[in-house]
Amino acid sequence: MSIIPFQALACPLDGLPLHCTGSAWRCASDHSFDIASQGYTNLLPVQNKRSRDPGDSKEMIAARRRFLTAGFYQPIAAAVGRAVLANLPADATSSCLDAGCGEAYYLRQLAAAVPDEQTLALLGLDISKWAVLAAAKQDKRVNWVVGSNAKLPVLPGTLDRVLCMFGFPVYPEFARVLKAGGRLVQVDSGPDHLRELREIIYPSLKPERTAEMPTPEGFRRLPTETVRFAIELTSAEQIADLLAMTPHLYRAKADGRAQAAALTALSLSVDVRLACFELN
Repeated sequence: MSIIPFQALACPLDGLPLHCTGSAWRCASDHSFDIASQGYTNLLPVQNKRSRDPGDSKEMIAARRRFLTAGFYQPIAAAVGRAVLANLPADATSSCLDAGCGEAYYLRQLAAAVPDEQTLALLGLDISKWAVLAAAKQDKRVNWVVGSNAKLPVLPGTLDRVLCMFGFPVYPEFARVLKAGGRLVQVDSGPDHLRELREIIYPSLKPERTAEMPTPEGFRRLPTETVRFAIELTSAEQIADLLAMTPHLYRAKADGRAQAAALTALSLSVDVRLACFELN
């Protein structure tokens, strides 16, 4: 396999192509963005931030890294790798963006699944600088940027695949940066995902949406895959890490979090939907 950094970046201020010169990316308008010593670039202008430190915190990223590297979600990563690599030509360089990459467990697993004869240009993007910093420390072959899905710092029509894992999809932006025939691979929670944990931390569960998500404008739907399996958490630390890496940490009330903190073991259902959409 050959993993290379995706290079077709766009200036977040005016959309012009960025070119890497030395230790910075610059556009023709002379906007300049330094490459940090750890190997990532911040392409999120301060005027586009909704808070001083947007996205997941350093603590959430650390919890996610511990949980995911323990292999609990490896079947999801394997399914994602198959979906992303499906129908990519073996004799050409293809490109993939992980839009909301977190600490990039799934992008690293994808890189490991690329066949020997294939070349994949990878871009990992997250609005959290802590996520991108953690990702950049683990793999120097990928281009890592701090940025927003609301305005991707990517040139139009330059990506073969966009990956969105449990994230915040912005379909017009995904359509803009994908090539014709390019694919969006989107993973979201299914109705039984972490049900046992949710039953502990919430007084009652909301009725689950059973209808299939609508097909985004400009895309056509490909078959949806359901990935279901069980995991066993065997320590309070593992349970705390799982809770910390999900929105449930903030949605649950104090008594619900306390009940979860008292657990030392937990059997859980994992249930996710992997949807693929092809750009018309």
